[in-house]
Amino acid sequence: MTAPVRFPRFFVTSPAPCPYLEGRSERKVFTELKGPHADQLNEALGRIGFRRSQTVAYRPSCTDCQACISVRIPAADFCPSNAQKRTLKRNSDLIATECRPWATSEQFELLRKYLASRHPGGGMAAMDDIDYADMVEHTPVTSSVIEYREPAIGSQAGRLVGACLTDRQGDGLSMIYSFYDPEYKVRSGLGNYIILEHIQRVAAERLGFVYLGYWVEGSDRMQYKVRYRPLELLERDGWRRLDRAEQDALIARAVAAPPRDDARASAAKDAALPQVGFAQ
Repeated sequence: MTAPVRFPRFFVTSPAPCPYLEGRSERKVFTELKGPHADQLNEALGRIGFRRSQTVAYRPSCTDCQACISVRIPAADFCPSNAQKRTLKRNSDLIATECRPWATSEQFELLRKYLASRHPGGGMAAMDDIDYADMVEHTPVTSSVIEYREPAIGSQAGRLVGACLTDRQGDGLSMIYSFYDPEYKVRSGLGNYIILEHIQRVAAERLGFVYLGYWVEGSDRMQYKVRYRPLELLERDGWRRLDRAEQDALIARAVAAPPRDDARASAAKDAALPQVGFAQ
C-alpha cells in the first residue's frame, strides 16, 4: 500500500520592496518541495504560476498588485522574428550539453562575470561558490544545467559561454536561471539564444512549452519576454494565448524601451529564496 499524498502547507512572506516596480511592495506564497512526489507537485504548481527556488515553490501574492504574470512559449507554434533567426544562425556552432545538477568552478566564474556586469548591486551579487552550489544542487525535482560551449579545440573542451539551470516537466521545460558571458562581443544575443535553444529542444522532444517565469508590465528589464511569438499568459481563467494585434502592441512598447542584450529567463527575483519572515 502506498502512502497517501499529503496536501502541502503554504506560507506567506512578510512584505518587502518590489524589485521591479518602484514604490510597490511584494509578498510571496510558498511551500516546500520534498518527498517522492516532489516532481508531480512542482509540475502541478508550475502550471498555476509557481516558480522553484531550491526546495521551495513560490509565486507572488501581493495585496494591491497583480503585475507579475506567468508566461510560456508554445514550442510547436513558435515563429522566430528576423532578429531571432539571426541570433540562431550566429550561434549555431555552439554545443549545448545537458549536465546533471552539479555546480562547477567554471560555471561559477561565468556566473560571477555575468552578475558583475548585469546585476552589480543585486541580491545575488554577493553569492559565493557555496551559495551557487546550493542553488544548483539543492533540487528535489528533475533538473539539469544546460551548458553552451564553443567547439572543442583538439582534446580541450570548448569555451563555456552560457548556462541555464532548467527543470524538466511533463509538458515542457522551466527555465529557472540563465547566465552567460556578457563581455564576449562576438557572441551577442547569448541570453536570447539560450531561450531559443530551449524552444528548439522542447519542440524536438515533442513537449509543449518553455516556461519563462514572470512578465511584469511596466518593468523595462522584463519586456524581452513579449518578443517570443506566440506567447501565453496565465490569467484568472487559465492560460490565454495573446492575439497578434495585442502582442504587436506589446512588442512595439518593448522596442521603445531601453535596449538590453539580456534574456533573463529567470531574473534575480525568480532565483531568490523567499525571505523567512512569514505568516502561515
